[in-house]
Amino acid sequence: MAAFPWHARSRNYVSESEVCKLESVPLDFGDYHPLKPITVTESKTKKMNRKGSTSSTSSSSSSSMLDPLSSVLDGTDPLSLFAAAADPVTTTATMDSTRKKRDKDDSPAVGSDFEPWSSKRGEILARYTTTEKLSINLYMGSEKGKAATTGSAVSEKVRTRLEELDDLEEGSQKELLNLTQQDYMNRIEELNQSLKDAWSSDQKVKALKIVIQCSKLLSDTTVIQFYPSKFVLITDILDTFGKLVYERIQSMCVDNRVSLPDNFSPECVNDTAKETCLNWFFKIASIRELIPRFYVEAAILKCNKFLSKTGISECLPRLTSMIRGIGDPLVAVYARAYLCRVLLTEMMERCKKLGNNALLLNSVMSAFRAEFIAARSMDFIGMIKECDESGFPKHLLFRSLGLNLALADPPENDCLQILNEAWKVITKLKNPQDYINCAEVWVEYTCRHFTKREVNTVLADVIKHMTPDRAFEDAYPQLQSIIQKVITYIYDFSLLFSVEKFLPFLDMFQKESVRVEVCKCIMESFIKHQQESTKDPVILNALLHICKTMHDSVNALTLEDEKRMLAALINGFIKMVSFGRDFEQQLSFYVEARSTFCNLEPVLVQLIHACVAFCFITIPSLSSIFTRLNLYLHSGQVALANQCLSQADAFFKAAVSLVPEVPKMISVDGKMRPSDAFLLEFLCNFFSTLLVVPDHPEQGVLFLVRGLLNVIQDYTWEDNSDDKIRIYTNVLHLLSAMTQEAYIYHVDKVDSNDTLYGGDSKFLAEINKLCETVIAQILDHLKTLGKEETLKRQSQLALYFFNTILAHGDLRNNKLNQLSVNLWNLAQKHGFADTRTMVKTLEYIKRRSNQPEMSHFTDLALRLPLQSRT
Repeated sequence: MAAFPWHARSRNYVSESEVCKLESVPLDFGDYHPLKPITVTESKTKKMNRKGSTSSTSSSSSSSMLDPLSSVLDGTDPLSLFAAAADPVTTTATMDSTRKKRDKDDSPAVGSDFEPWSSKRGEILARYTTTEKLSINLYMGSEKGKAATTGSAVSEKVRTRLEELDDLEEGSQKELLNLTQQDYMNRIEELNQSLKDAWSSDQKVKALKIVIQCSKLLSDTTVIQFYPSKFVLITDILDTFGKLVYERIQSMCVDNRVSLPDNFSPECVNDTAKETCLNWFFKIASIRELIPRFYVEAAILKCNKFLSKTGISECLPRLTSMIRGIGDPLVAVYARAYLCRVLLTEMMERCKKLGNNALLLNSVMSAFRAEFIAARSMDFIGMIKECDESGFPKHLLFRSLGLNLALADPPENDCLQILNEAWKVITKLKNPQDYINCAEVWVEYTCRHFTKREVNTVLADVIKHMTPDRAFEDAYPQLQSIIQKVITYIYDFSLLFSVEKFLPFLDMFQKESVRVEVCKCIMESFIKHQQESTKDPVILNALLHICKTMHDSVNALTLEDEKRMLAALINGFIKMVSFGRDFEQQLSFYVEARSTFCNLEPVLVQLIHACVAFCFITIPSLSSIFTRLNLYLHSGQVALANQCLSQADAFFKAAVSLVPEVPKMISVDGKMRPSDAFLLEFLCNFFSTLLVVPDHPEQGVLFLVRGLLNVIQDYTWEDNSDDKIRIYTNVLHLLSAMTQEAYIYHVDKVDSNDTLYGGDSKFLAEINKLCETVIAQILDHLKTLGKEETLKRQSQLALYFFNTILAHGDLRNNKLNQLSVNLWNLAQKHGFADTRTMVKTLEYIKRRSNQPEMSHFTDLALRLPLQSRT
């Protein structure tokens, strides 16, 4: 085959860069922002009366995003409607605003930090759901109540109303079966609305009947998982009824348009209001069944204020005794819960008078909001002190208090006294498990509110209690929790390691797996919070010890993910260590780190990046061949950037000599994959670096490029791979760049071959010889692809080579011009070329021909026919 001499075209990189830049168009952004919602302005024209000769135009703008789906559906989304129908919380959400106001009005005694019932009910309705079928008894109504006339005797009216109540209890109701949860909730809501309608139409007995009927539903525990939600729904109706009755009686107390004050006394209530109030209690007392009688009376319990100052407290013992008659324990518990809901402060005062109320006190601290408990910490401590310890240990009460104080802050002036009172009890505990369970909780309180001195005291006390008889071995979770809390609040590591007992505390973690987990937590905190590099010897020594603990846990059974995690934490530490201009200290640290962390390859890689002195020694010890290749390349680039030309040459030679060792298959993320693509990527990066590497005065011209080409030639490539030819094509890119008067990029303070040779003809001749050799290799390979099964590959490579000549070759040379035409025709010869790509390529050539220095592209375009696949 005749040799094809290579003629690279001269490049003016500056002018080419200007031509290729996108045209800059000045843009006044104003209020525009790509993420800002679109504003749609709708103009409406309103015609004036005939006398006016003009019309006025009003504009209205909407800032909402225009949604074509919404416009089609008239604002209704079937998925949203379906979700709303299926969501019990959404269904009852319309009632929440009135309940929130009622809860606020009804509970002024407990303070603003008390969690209102309205927030709890939503959680309960969302949590306790069911797919089982439910049943409900609906009140069918009666006309008897309408028979009484205005002139009827009072006794007859009362008797009629009592008969109506009997009628309800004897069966004027309808049972609905097989209801879904949503159907059930809809029915309950209907009853609630019926109650309001009956009350507003002055059908008070009917309203009472509805409330009695609803109360009876609470005796049914068939679908037990739905009972909490049923309780919420029914007690909503009871609350509504109680409020209606209370407001009715209160309205009767208005005298001369002056309503009762909030803290009124029974003496302010007139006789008519008191008689009406007693009448309601008498009606309720006549209810036969226990559960509805209890719930309805509890609902209007607040009305006792109209009768007597001590009315509520006098009724409480009787109501609590009534609950004992409820046989089902679940129903009884919820009955007690409702009683606590409607008069909480009175219940608390009553419980204080009991001798052994520790269990109740613990329940209160566990159930109430942390803010509510924290604000009354000293009150609770006083109650804890008075508790009898035989029933419920005091240290558990202090633990419950500590859990609340970890979530909310007590009054600032009480902080120290609270800690002293709690720790007096905790430190006297003899049982290590009891002690550590309490101490774990109060460590967080100490870290939140006090200095390192108090934290150190607490840690010392924990060590004192947990060291004897190696009690710490049974308390690793609690000890881990303590460490986590300490580093959460003390994340200044110079301060942390100045806590005298912190490192001795770590010594209690004798079990390796636990010790490593603790070390990982500490290192994660350091990496997260350490903003600036450090050279503090206290921090460095402590963290080196911690990192060594993690490193030494690695063995043959350690998973790769675990190794990666440990290496990342250690690397994070190494990156944060800096001694500034004290290079000896920095090198000393790296040397110590290299000897300490020798089993984790990613750490060694990090150290190689950090210290060039390790490159020659450490890179060969790494197992991953592509890690070694890339490190040699990076090390050479660093050496070149620092004008260490001999070291750079040595690194590049090492990389060249390592290429033949690349295996055909390599492990990537645990899977075996061909290495060709990775090798191609590495070599392309290598070529980019070799452009600026100056020739060694004692070596031949382009000795590194020649050596790399020899290695590529001798490397055994896969038979079905064209990567070798793609590499040769990239070599042509490199050699073309090397012929330019000024290279496209340089390394600062390093003279590349464009400066050293100054466009010497012998240097250019050597490059052209290399180009001829490379072109011959490419064309030989194209000939071998002439078989039927490889024609598609031949077409793709021919076009790839054509584009290389188009971009880098001087097509004014006749031989090179003819070669490009031959390659164009070869790409289309057997119908495997992509017509769209060929058309776009030809259009590009025609556009380039319009440039003054590219006029010869006009003739070239005429010689490049487009062939159809047919």
